[in-house]
Amino acid sequence: MAEVAPAPHAASPPTLFQKVRRLSLELAAHLSDADATVQSMPDASPAKWHLAHTTWFFETFVLRDHVPGYQLHDPRWPFLFNSYYEAEGERHARDRRGMITRPTLDEVRAYRAHVDHAVLRAWPDLPDEARALVELGCHHEQQHQELLLTDLTHLFAQNPLEPAVWPASTRAPVAVPGPANWIEHGGGVAEIGHGGAGFAFDCETPRHAVLLQPFAVADRAVTNAEWAAFIADGGYDSPGHWLADGWAWARANAVRAPLYWEGDGEGWTSFALDGRRPVDPAAPVAHISFYEADAYASWAGARLPTEAEWEVAAAGADPLGGDQLDGPGPATPAPVRPGARPGFFGGTWEWTGSAFRPYPGFRTAAGAVGEYNGKFMSGQFVLRGGSSASPRGHLRASYRNFFAPDKRWQVTGLRLARDR
Repeated sequence: MAEVAPAPHAASPPTLFQKVRRLSLELAAHLSDADATVQSMPDASPAKWHLAHTTWFFETFVLRDHVPGYQLHDPRWPFLFNSYYEAEGERHARDRRGMITRPTLDEVRAYRAHVDHAVLRAWPDLPDEARALVELGCHHEQQHQELLLTDLTHLFAQNPLEPAVWPASTRAPVAVPGPANWIEHGGGVAEIGHGGAGFAFDCETPRHAVLLQPFAVADRAVTNAEWAAFIADGGYDSPGHWLADGWAWARANAVRAPLYWEGDGEGWTSFALDGRRPVDPAAPVAHISFYEADAYASWAGARLPTEAEWEVAAAGADPLGGDQLDGPGPATPAPVRPGARPGFFGGTWEWTGSAFRPYPGFRTAAGAVGEYNGKFMSGQFVLRGGSSASPRGHLRASYRNFFAPDKRWQVTGLRLARDR
C-alpha cells in the first residue's frame, strides 16, 4: 500500500478530496449522456464509468469497510464499477463498459454526491487506515482524470465530424527550438525511489541504491518538427531502427505517424479535444508508442534513458512546474520555448528503456488494495515526468507510470539519452 504521510505543502485529505472530486465533474461538465457512455476501444473506458469507478473506490474501501452501518448506494453497482480487483469478486467485462447505458450520467453524478457527503461526514471519526485510503483514492482519481481526457480524445477522434469538446487554446506561436542541449552526469552510485514524507504509490518504494554509468540526457523532449524529420527521412520504412516486435506491430497496424496525425510532409494536422489543428512544430511530439520512441532514438543516434537515469537527472526539477492540467481544457502539450530552463515535468509522459518491475524489497499490501500496481509488473515499460493532462500537484520525481509498448493513446513522448 502507498505511503501516505502528508508532505508539508500538501492539502489535508478533506481539502484534497473536495478539490479532486470537483475537478472530475468539471472535466465532464460539457458531455452529453451519450458522450459519457460510449467506449471507443477495450483499452479506453467511458467517462461515466470513470466518474463511477472512482466513487466506487471510496465507497468500497473507505465507507463500506470503515464506517459502521453504511449502506451501499446501490448494491448492484459494485459489479459494474469494480475495475480489476479480484478480491472484490466478479465484475462487468472491461471491453463491455460501453454497454452500461444505465445508470445515466445524472444518476452517476448523484452517486458521487452521496458518497462525497458520506466521506466528509465520516472523516472526523475515520481511523488512520481509512484516512490513508482517502488520500490514496484522491491520487487514484487524479490518474483517472488523465485517463478520462485521453479516453475522450480517442472517442471523439472516431467521430467523422471530429467534434471539439472545448474551444481551441489561444497560444502565441513559438519559434521552433534549436538542437537540444545535453545534461551530463558522471555516473556512480545514486538513490532512486520514494523515501521520507509525502504520498507515493507502492511501486515507487522502497528507495534504493543504483549504479549508473556516465550518461547524458537531453534538456527537453523531442519536438513535432524533429519527428516530422524522422518521418521524412523514412523512419517508418527503415527496419534497421526498429525492434523486431515494434516493426511487426507497425507493419500490422499500418503505422506511419503518431496517433491522430493526418497529412504528409507538406502539412501535418493532429486531433485533440479542441478539434483538428495544424501540428505545432515547436510542441513535444505526443501519442507515440514505446516502439516508435525507441526507433526514433536509434535513428537519432541516441537511446531512451533508463528510469534511474531519468529520475537522477530530474531530481532538482520542480514537479509543480511545466505544462500540466489546471482545469477543464484540451490539455494538449504546449510548445517548447527556445532558451527555457530544462524541464522534466508536464508536456508529455516520456518513455524510458526500463521494464516496469518491482524495486528491490518491494512488497504488495494485504487485501484488495495490494492489487493496485504489483500485479501489472509484467510486459510494461516505465514512463516518467507526467503530461499536460496530469493534474498539477500529482507528480514527483519518483513517479512511475507504465504501459504496454504498443500503447499510444496516452500523451506519451520521449527524451533522448546517450552514453558519455
